[in-house]
Amino acid sequence: EVQLVESGGGLVQPGGSLRLSCAASGFTFSRSFMTWVRQAPGKGLEWVSTISGGGGSTYYADSVKGRFTISRDNAKNTLYLELNSLKSEDTAMYYCTKGGSESVVRPPSGQGTQVTVSS
Repeated sequence: EVQLVESGGGLVQPGGSLRLSCAASGFTFSRSFMTWVRQAPGKGLEWVSTISGGGGSTYYADSVKGRFTISRDNAKNTLYLELNSLKSEDTAMYYCTKGGSESVVRPPSGQGTQVTVSS
């Protein structure tokens, strides 16, 4: 059974930073593309970023490019998302998903981690 547990969210001021983590189990993590998606209050799921199984290829939504960095540690079965220069519009629940891409936004199975950007 695929299990994904997100953590690391919190309340941060505009311009601040956070590092999100996603602990994965129940599948061969190193062979799976992994994706971060987010959902702002009252809005649908939004693709944020995807990384290949080996970590050599990364993809970002234009809205976060240059500010967010996706990475992974296959030895620890953990996915990361580093969020820098945060803006109020980044406020959302963040989820990781197995697979997925900009054109295939899969529904999350984890509980997510809340990121709130506010002064």
